[in-house]
Amino acid sequence: MSARRGRLARLAATTLALGTAATLLGGCGIRSTSVPVDAGAAPSRVACMIPGGGETRAVPDGAAARVYLVCGSRVAPVHRLVRLPEKRPDFVRALLDELQDPPGPEEESAGFESAVPRDLKITEGRDGDPENALRLSTPLDKLPRYALAQIVCSYADTGIADDDGTVVLGGPADDTAHPLRRYECDTALRRSPEAAETAGTTV
Repeated sequence: MSARRGRLARLAATTLALGTAATLLGGCGIRSTSVPVDAGAAPSRVACMIPGGGETRAVPDGAAARVYLVCGSRVAPVHRLVRLPEKRPDFVRALLDELQDPPGPEEESAGFESAVPRDLKITEGRDGDPENALRLSTPLDKLPRYALAQIVCSYADTGIADDDGTVVLGGPADDTAHPLRRYECDTALRRSPEAAETAGTTV
């Protein structure tokens, strides 16, 4: 009888462990299969949630800003208390700085990281571009796909986006070989950032 109870106890412990793991993975939205990507860590059992909602930095008169970082096999938002300039050109650059900053301790512990290159620059569009267009110093097809997804979703969540919530991006101002593209931060892009390579529509 004691041996039977021992087998039942081991079975119950195994079932509980599997249930807990499934709950953690389901809550994070991470798929169980790993997909090779050009940036970001492989899917792992990370929380993708920051206790208290996000990083709090010592910034006087700071306001909550939401930026998208890589977490496992997707991009997800984090909230930071930062000071963002009111003037559009300065705001555009400051938001990119936030994406390029290394994750804070709480963000890192929750499994967040950034794929946005530290040497990337961003400017407003050149003459002839749509009003809200942004130009990156690297051609869109040369950016890490996860970085492009981060940029699209972070800027789409601000007043930089068009009224329909889309963002128009292009490569360097002297790049005439590649057209501008209009992106939407939809569920497919957030959950599968590798799709950024073929996302967007030509402007």
